[in-house]
Amino acid sequence: MSNEGAVTAITAKRLTLALCAAGVIGGAVGAIAVNHNNAAANGAAEVAAAPVPAPAPAPAAVAAVPASTVTLPDFTRIASTNGKAVVNIRVVGGTKTAARGRMPEIDPSHPFYEFFRQFQDPRYGGGRGREAPVFGAGSGFIVSPDGVILTNAHVVQGADEVTVKLQDRREFRAKVLGSDPRTDVAVLKIDARNLPVAPIGKSGSLLAGEWVLAIGSPYGLESTVTAGVVSATGRSLQDGAVPFIQTDVAVNPGNSGGPLFNTRGEVVGINSQIYSQTGGYQGLSFAIPIDMAIKIKDQIVSTGKVAHAKLGVTVQEVNQGFADSFKLESPEGALVSSVERGSAAERAGLKSGDVIRRLNGRAIVDSGDLPGMLSLNKPGDKISLDVWRDGKVVRIDAVLGDASEKAKRSPQEELAATADSSAKLGLALRPLEPVERRQSGIATGLVIEDASGAAAIAGVEPGDVLISVNGRTVNTVDQVRDVVGKSTKSVALLIQRGNDRIFIPVRIG
Repeated sequence: MSNEGAVTAITAKRLTLALCAAGVIGGAVGAIAVNHNNAAANGAAEVAAAPVPAPAPAPAAVAAVPASTVTLPDFTRIASTNGKAVVNIRVVGGTKTAARGRMPEIDPSHPFYEFFRQFQDPRYGGGRGREAPVFGAGSGFIVSPDGVILTNAHVVQGADEVTVKLQDRREFRAKVLGSDPRTDVAVLKIDARNLPVAPIGKSGSLLAGEWVLAIGSPYGLESTVTAGVVSATGRSLQDGAVPFIQTDVAVNPGNSGGPLFNTRGEVVGINSQIYSQTGGYQGLSFAIPIDMAIKIKDQIVSTGKVAHAKLGVTVQEVNQGFADSFKLESPEGALVSSVERGSAAERAGLKSGDVIRRLNGRAIVDSGDLPGMLSLNKPGDKISLDVWRDGKVVRIDAVLGDASEKAKRSPQEELAATADSSAKLGLALRPLEPVERRQSGIATGLVIEDASGAAAIAGVEPGDVLISVNGRTVNTVDQVRDVVGKSTKSVALLIQRGNDRIFIPVRIG
């Protein structure tokens, strides 16, 4: 359960998102036409009515200029109508706290025992701990006239009691039907009928620059309306499970769980997080796409729990070095660094070194796009992947697994690469000894005894095991030299370091 004052510290190297606790959004959209040329047009008419000498022909460019208009959204209808579906959420939970006035642990025979005892607070029973109530607040919105409400999972986390207050000031005790911390979506139910419902839109069609509106209770100020534009879509934050909608709508503690409306008055997101160094709004807020939230809601309502899809790959960003190594036109996609044994990816034939460029026809620009797209699917769904392999696009179909299933434990799969002691790379290599193969479970590869030059700059370390170069498995130094000799700008080394397998681009030209 989130407290109003709870914030997450921000460091210079990492975006940390302060979770808000309250509601957001409301409004309807009309259009106001603003004619900036009315006054000028009227003035021109008066001048034309006065007697003047025969005028010279007006320049064609001037005569052709039409009256300019700027159309701006009008959010008043959304705020007055659809805003009625926005609710305020109050939560109460219990936590064990140390007792105030607790007496120091002193033996009764100690000369200062009576001195300290006279200052002990008698309400706390000899200094024993107690259950202290913890209060929190958030927002939500009604998605069904019989009282189904969407909000954030962090708003109701640890709550013993949840109270929902409608905009007509009625209050109801709410039941938490279920919550999904991974996507930060929770579903509540109140015992009511014929409630106003927030229309649901399509977040997948949102574009950067569109106007959006939020209604909620920042700092307890109910029915607060704030507006802004979509800054970006598909933002990958934290573990990348949610492709967030980034906006510049003012969202503060108390707004969490509230709806994000488009100019048609449709909910396109659930306000969830902010970027802040102070705990307050600093220009960046993030909303969960409503397309994802509705899928989560439907699972919770029907089964009481949520099942997440799993492909079974570990991916890395494709930078310019990798793009050069794999002969890609641009550094886009998700580079597969490892494939989980027995996973949907393995069954479909994905390999380490593949670059996933599209999922169901949607482009994957950076590696964070992949988990966000996968999260919109359920276990058992069929997906189609466009994969860059050996200089060409390969179509791979996969049936997604269940993220709750544990990965099969087995010896590491046969490695698809090795390393190179070429002077270009700056590596000193040797084959794996039989005892090293048995202890590590690595079937093939070359041990990196020393790294200098380009390899050291790229981050290769002595003790790493080189598995492949540019996707080609290497077992001898000659194989490494052959691959490196055919490369001009950079090579992609697949490295085993401890229990992790990673790609490292090394620039050689």
